[in-house]
Amino acid sequence: MELTRRNLGKLAVATGATAAVGTGVGTVMGRSASAEATWRATGTAVPALSGFDNQMKAFMQARGISAGQLAVTYKGRLVLARGYSTSTALTVQPTSLFRVASLTKSFTAAAIVKLVQDGKLSLSTPVGNIIDITPATGLTRDSRWSTITLWKLLQHLGGWDRDVSGDPLAKDAVISRTLGVPMELQHADVIKYMAGQKLDFNPGTKVAYSNFGYLLAGRVIEKVSGLSYATYVQQKLLTPLKIKRMAQGYTIAKHTGETSYESQYTARTVLDMSGKTVAAPYGSFSMRLHDANGGWIASAPDLVRWAKMFDAPSSVLNSTSLSRFWSKPSTGVNPDGWYYGLGWQVRPVTGGTGRNTWHTGSLPGTFTIVVRTYNGMSWAALFNRRDDASGKSYGDIDAALWTAANSVKTWPTNDFFPTYFA
Repeated sequence: MELTRRNLGKLAVATGATAAVGTGVGTVMGRSASAEATWRATGTAVPALSGFDNQMKAFMQARGISAGQLAVTYKGRLVLARGYSTSTALTVQPTSLFRVASLTKSFTAAAIVKLVQDGKLSLSTPVGNIIDITPATGLTRDSRWSTITLWKLLQHLGGWDRDVSGDPLAKDAVISRTLGVPMELQHADVIKYMAGQKLDFNPGTKVAYSNFGYLLAGRVIEKVSGLSYATYVQQKLLTPLKIKRMAQGYTIAKHTGETSYESQYTARTVLDMSGKTVAAPYGSFSMRLHDANGGWIASAPDLVRWAKMFDAPSSVLNSTSLSRFWSKPSTGVNPDGWYYGLGWQVRPVTGGTGRNTWHTGSLPGTFTIVVRTYNGMSWAALFNRRDDASGKSYGDIDAALWTAANSVKTWPTNDFFPTYFA
């Protein structure tokens, strides 16, 4: 099946807006009879947490997913780290690397907040005051750009609605034709194109998930820090946490230890002007363009290590900075009971005294989720596909992992963090 660029844009990055996400409501996954003989798990089995293994197995086998990974923490301890595969051709370790897609946004938001903490930025500054927003010759910039602050970028209030005008991160061919530039596009090409387009709504009046807003945030980080986006994140955020495996992913090549990606779809490449048909995970989108909104690769233990940072102030982010992540947008809590903070989705729970926070990620060949709960649990699950012939939802993994967590009778006392983060 060929995935058209229009459909790819609709699927490009999940918003995590399914009703069950962050509620703590569980479900029991149906189990397929397929691939039982090829099921393999790596990492240390923890009998008290076997429910997590069972849910991952059922989820992956029902969808024909060949590679998966899970990490679970409890009260700040890494209690489970596992790799799973349903193929004899793949061995997935707990430290194997996966594209994390939109889980990237929490890293980008944190980089902006770190610059604010260090006195180099203000979240109230319009993005156009920091980086060049110049439209192509003959086009005029919408005057409302002057009101698009960093707050609005990070909370998806910037004025772009992909359901109205499409996602510019899925318009490579259109931008190429419009500007007369070759593919693979550069960030500057996307910005120049968007600078000449009318905004879809008045900034600050509506939440609409925007990959482009985070692309812009990445350029702000580079302009203010004087470093590349990836270098800044690695030096200021990851290194202090001893997270050493994470890297910016490649569209075609693989990093050492990175899994392969699968999809039932093909599409035309955006990496050059050849128009050739490629497997959707390998050229239907540009990992280079997605750097700050979806470009990181990581392991599940890396992601829960990252999630732990938000539990308490540290040398990386102080208490004032942490509070900014959970600030409500100007539009308030949505009718489903959650809102988008800075790089995290937030659901107030227990009468407003606690919160569940989470994010999902989705690209061709990738589905991911990370969850932090109000009562000291967190988990990250990564998969090497997001679509298959079964038609089953991939968002169902949220409820499945809540089911596993709620079934734990006694949480173990082990901690694998020293094993994976020396």
